[in-house]
Amino acid sequence: MKFALMGQEIPMLLPALLADLFFSQKLDAAVSLVEKNEAMRDLMQRYGDAVCGKAGMGRLETCTDRREALRDADCVIYAGEMMASSRFHMDREALSGMTEEDAGLTDQARTLGGIGGLMRTLRQGEQIFSLCDEMREVCPGALVITLGQPVARTVAMFSSRGFTCWGLTRGWRKGPGGLEWLCKKLRVSPEKLDARAAGLPSFVFLNRLTDKRSDQDLLPHVRSLTARGELGRMAQRWLDLLDAVSIGPVTDHAEFMAAQEDYQPEEEPPLAESVERRKERILRMNTVAEKGLLDREGQASQLLLLARASAARPVQLAAALLTGKDLQLDAAVRFNRNRVVANLPGNAVVEAPLTLSAGAETTEPLTLPAPLAELCLDIDETSHLAARAAEGDRSALRECVELDPALGGLDRLYVLEVVNRMAAMHGDILTRWGDTEEGEED
Repeated sequence: MKFALMGQEIPMLLPALLADLFFSQKLDAAVSLVEKNEAMRDLMQRYGDAVCGKAGMGRLETCTDRREALRDADCVIYAGEMMASSRFHMDREALSGMTEEDAGLTDQARTLGGIGGLMRTLRQGEQIFSLCDEMREVCPGALVITLGQPVARTVAMFSSRGFTCWGLTRGWRKGPGGLEWLCKKLRVSPEKLDARAAGLPSFVFLNRLTDKRSDQDLLPHVRSLTARGELGRMAQRWLDLLDAVSIGPVTDHAEFMAAQEDYQPEEEPPLAESVERRKERILRMNTVAEKGLLDREGQASQLLLLARASAARPVQLAAALLTGKDLQLDAAVRFNRNRVVANLPGNAVVEAPLTLSAGAETTEPLTLPAPLAELCLDIDETSHLAARAAEGDRSALRECVELDPALGGLDRLYVLEVVNRMAAMHGDILTRWGDTEEGEED
């Protein structure tokens, strides 16, 4: 079995990916990745050799050629983006007003929805479609697990090229507004609750919350707290508007909604590893590479690397799908073909609990409140249109701007003009758009 790891975030994810593959899943697999920098390639190779040596199985191959890394892969894990942080700041500057009195469209400098999310999607298309072209030649049957944001749209892109694709987000257990945060408010341990949530990627809402021992339904109590504003103004607003209790980072939900007077997107979202974190990671990986995992110092460095691991565990999902294992996850992103969200269509890309039995999905269906389901239809259609736009389809781009709920209250013709100007601004990397404007001949 072979796993190909693609994208600039792979070095950050590598410790957890290898630990899950060789120690948790115990798969004697080949792993390949691409790294152009010779020093970093040497570090990751030595680190991988140390981990494989401790596991007594598997091998890591660092390559300079992407096609070679992909060749005969059974699974491609994608965690990429094109110059995420620098390009986001270009977007933000372009959306800022010309003067202090002119606020511009800064509230559209987002990372998932609105204009910012659309521009990010177009840039993802440049990475993903070229990757798919190579995959069709050297690993046409590969399973794809994408962590690339916006996840709904990257799932749609890989799927449009004929690949079976699943996605993972950062989840809704940790962080402000997450389950662990909510449990502190309720003064109960998360392990004592049966919590389920569903919706769209990074736009999920509580569907069930019960005490495992008493079977008491706690959702009415949480709805009451939310209605009184005790879980935050935005959560209260979503309840009033959608008849549903948001779960997970509340700001993620705002990304897909019209601009809110009391909310501005982050000026410095965590789109890339900080310099300090990168230096620390390199130091820890180098210690493992030099000392090995039989050495106490090497073990301590490995534990520190794993302590920083992302909550998204793509190897766990991939292993279950490839080997036919049983699996339960709080959330996984996929097409709604099994109607796990009962009142959304089968072509919707949803985030919902996942139960696999011998590799086949047996997830219990969940139903969203009607107002929430109605909004999800528009958000999902926007995502599909944005994914098509990333291929260079200008009619899809126009439809996306016309439909997107995140652009509510804005002049859509003006927004389309802004988006076209921003696409031209990124023309050095948006090769599928060329130099033509909408309505011009190619």
